[in-house]
Amino acid sequence: MTHDAAGLIPAPRHDQSRPGRAGARIHPRRTALAAGPGTEGVARLLRTTLGQALGLSLPDGEPGGDDTIGLRIDAELEPEGYRLTVADGRVEIAGGTAAGVHWGTQTLRQLLGPDAFRRAPVRGAETGWELAERTVEDAPRFAWRGLMLDVARHFMPKDGVLAYLDLLAAHKLNVFHFHLTDDQGWRVEIRRYPKLTEVGGWRERTKLGHRASPLWDERPHGGHYTQDDIREIVAYAAERHITVVPEIDIPGHSQAAIAAYPELGNTDVIDTASLGVWTTWGINPNVLAPTDNTLHFYENVLEEVLELFPGGFVHIGGDECPKDQWKASPAAQERIRALGLADEDELQSWFIRHFGHWLAERGRRLIGWDEILEGGAADAPLPEGAAVSSWRGYAGGIAAARAGHDVVMCPEQQVYFDHRQAPGEDEPVPIGYVRTLEDVYRFEPVPPQLTGADADRVLGAQANLWTEVMEDRRRVDYQAFPRLAAFAEVVWSALPPSPERDFEAFQGRMEAHYARLDALGVSYRPPAGPLPWQRRPGLLGRPREGAPPIV
Repeated sequence: MTHDAAGLIPAPRHDQSRPGRAGARIHPRRTALAAGPGTEGVARLLRTTLGQALGLSLPDGEPGGDDTIGLRIDAELEPEGYRLTVADGRVEIAGGTAAGVHWGTQTLRQLLGPDAFRRAPVRGAETGWELAERTVEDAPRFAWRGLMLDVARHFMPKDGVLAYLDLLAAHKLNVFHFHLTDDQGWRVEIRRYPKLTEVGGWRERTKLGHRASPLWDERPHGGHYTQDDIREIVAYAAERHITVVPEIDIPGHSQAAIAAYPELGNTDVIDTASLGVWTTWGINPNVLAPTDNTLHFYENVLEEVLELFPGGFVHIGGDECPKDQWKASPAAQERIRALGLADEDELQSWFIRHFGHWLAERGRRLIGWDEILEGGAADAPLPEGAAVSSWRGYAGGIAAARAGHDVVMCPEQQVYFDHRQAPGEDEPVPIGYVRTLEDVYRFEPVPPQLTGADADRVLGAQANLWTEVMEDRRRVDYQAFPRLAAFAEVVWSALPPSPERDFEAFQGRMEAHYARLDALGVSYRPPAGPLPWQRRPGLLGRPREGAPPIV
């Protein structure tokens, strides 16, 4: 079986093939795997994925041997860069680090055709897979190539999360932002505070569609990940060279926590004991009280979070925190006076800076939504080392970079994948602006206002999947794909400026990629529009018309 897999996604920097010249044959009974020092984990994963998909056993082989896939570290390559060579009867993948070798194996899977993405072999057991002579040299543009998945609004069982990690790896994405807590649910086990999941992990019913919809799903909804589930998810991600960044929302988006432990709320303003886990969507007025008890509670929560998530960053939210309860709370007003703060905006900044310093003392870095820039001192709004997720547009990221902070660009107008993919009534629960596949392909993470060292502060970008109107994995698939493939190319590949990008060529390569998504079982949006079962007639959305502003 011969494959000329021209549809590599993301597009590599350099790809030279000689279709008429045989390079190597991958054969179930003959092909061996030679893993050089430092590539043992990559070899183990490759044996698992290609072993399942193609029936390969890949026994140990000698470097440079015939019928061999060789893996090795080459320190002269960029850390996540790789060079894949198919020639003289063998395949060699060299990477600057094990991560680079791993990304090279993802390219090899694409070269082997869509069957390499299945979980059991369907053909090729007798003849194997012939690859043309080829050299691919590649490295990513950005270090942060991410996807945020919100499992608080609609819980995604563990197997779905693991499947999404596989999808990230297949697209050379390396950051999984795990949105674990919100008003509508608390999804991570905290052993010191079991009510967070026993009470905060379930809501009585769920709003169907946008919050203005009159419709409800009257079934209770919820679930959570045990600490061992989290360890499994983090280990599964690490094997795929993906960092998991947990998000624990502070001080807004916290009604699920307050429902579980009412003393966390502003008890001198409302009866917090009467609050349940929120059942609808939008910005919630019930926020954390600025008390020592609240600080200690979340420090204890974060102690367990740090033990579960070894990565460098912890996301603490910081967005959409209404100040009405603090304005009405005598205790909050006394706290403002005692701290010498000007107002409630500075009180929120005090929350953020407290946890920024607390995390820094433990060798971690705080990252939060761009509201964390507000209310702080003009010369130093954030603790040193804190980073900003710029979601309300580019402006927050521009301000953060100019203030010396690292930035992840995720402007809602461009890369919020809960936003609809096309105009028209067939799009399920239409939210926000139309963001087509081409729109995402033309997304540029570094705005022209940032140059030089300021531009270097842009770590990369991520696409965000908020799940208010995505009730299960199939709905998440529909909103994510195929747009996530375009996004992956934007953050990996060295593309020309946005207007000059060859979208038609990308569409041509997507023809091969749709077959890979089919093999992976992804319920993507077809190019011709939603299939009948993907529509949601009668569910109210909130579409925005016109082109989104660049803000």
